[in-house]
Amino acid sequence: MPWMTKNLDTFNKNLGIMNEIKDKHPEDFKVEVLSDSIKFYLPRVEGYLEVVRDMASKYRGMSLIEFDGYFEGKFEPVKYIRAEIHTSDIDEQNMINFANDIRLRLRQKSLAIEFNNRLILISEN
Repeated sequence: MPWMTKNLDTFNKNLGIMNEIKDKHPEDFKVEVLSDSIKFYLPRVEGYLEVVRDMASKYRGMSLIEFDGYFEGKFEPVKYIRAEIHTSDIDEQNMINFANDIRLRLRQKSLAIEFNNRLILISEN
């Protein structure tokens, strides 16, 4: 089986290169733990893209996931974006105020966020 020998030789060569790199630079990296996670559940309505851009410019790490949501007793799904921000040392009350500003910008009755795995619903009076 010459193909297997060739693949094994290539694997061993690559493994040797990886070990060589590791030996040359054992401490050339930095680890940072971002302790806070905030998830915003944003409806895809007019203005949502500007909100996402603002978040992206303000925070270092962010992921976006699109999903269909069935909220407020509606039978037709609404497209939503879950924007998840990863950061450190953020004040929960400031984040709630920020979420309320987003709710007002998007002209929504309510907006849900998760702050460190706790669901918070912000709604109008």
